[in-house]
Amino acid sequence: MMASIPAYNRYAESVLMPGIPPAVLAEIKALEAAKDHDNPRYMELLIPHHYEHHVLRMPHASWPDPVNRAFAHINPKVYVPMQGPSELGASGKLVEWDRMADLQRIDVPALTIGAAHDTMDPQHVRAMAEAMPQGRHLYCPAGSHMAMFDDATVYAEGLVAFLRDVDGVSA
Repeated sequence: MMASIPAYNRYAESVLMPGIPPAVLAEIKALEAAKDHDNPRYMELLIPHHYEHHVLRMPHASWPDPVNRAFAHINPKVYVPMQGPSELGASGKLVEWDRMADLQRIDVPALTIGAAHDTMDPQHVRAMAEAMPQGRHLYCPAGSHMAMFDDATVYAEGLVAFLRDVDGVSA
């Protein structure tokens, strides 16, 4: 997640939403305005026009079992009050949450992972690493929010290299 929900919302407005065909975005926004998020049409629109581009860059029908199980067990009683019901921005209790200024206080090795097609702004994720005294950043050029699946080699090699370096283990 980004360290600033206002920054996340700006990214969603300026980058994620414009990538959705206007008629599709209008229908998504109409369902959201009607608070009709449980309407099957909502996910019918989001999956091919948002999820398959920014959450996991592969056809939904071929998503790995662990991903499908995780989505099947999202707890809306926790997620919706915090995030809000929209999948294209945040509007819940965390809408003004911003911890960027506090990142300088994290003085342990920390790795942020950003991806070119992520739902999170990859430049913001890099800036988070730069704000931490021992922060490091891994960029997954072919990845999305789930780069561990759609840019698996870059993700795994970068994560293992970070862990080995922190533990002082040579390759």
